[in-house]
Amino acid sequence: MRMGMKKAPQYRVVVADSRSPRDGRFIENIGIYHPREEPSRVEIDTDKAASWLAKGAQPTEAVAKLLAIAGIEGMAERKAATKAVRAKQVQAKAEPAKAKTKPKAKK
Repeated sequence: MRMGMKKAPQYRVVVADSRSPRDGRFIENIGIYHPREEPSRVEIDTDKAASWLAKGAQPTEAVAKLLAIAGIEGMAERKAATKAVRAKQVQAKAEPAKAKTKPKAKK
């Protein structure tokens, strides 16, 4: 959930239904993220986050990175697995595009 003033964002890390809007209704607030501070400040209640993950909550890519920074067990491995899957998807999309392009015949 984005908060803060224009050009000075602060984020709440929340548990929400995937169908709710970005800044809309949420179930529980589990932490905060201040990207503009030097160094960035991440404060996440690790117990609440771990319990929601155990219940089957799926973090977004950005929240997965924040959870890995906060030290939630298993998040670094999950982040690496997601990155590998994305790379395979990109590679699979690129292969048909290469097959469609034909080299020009020289006369």
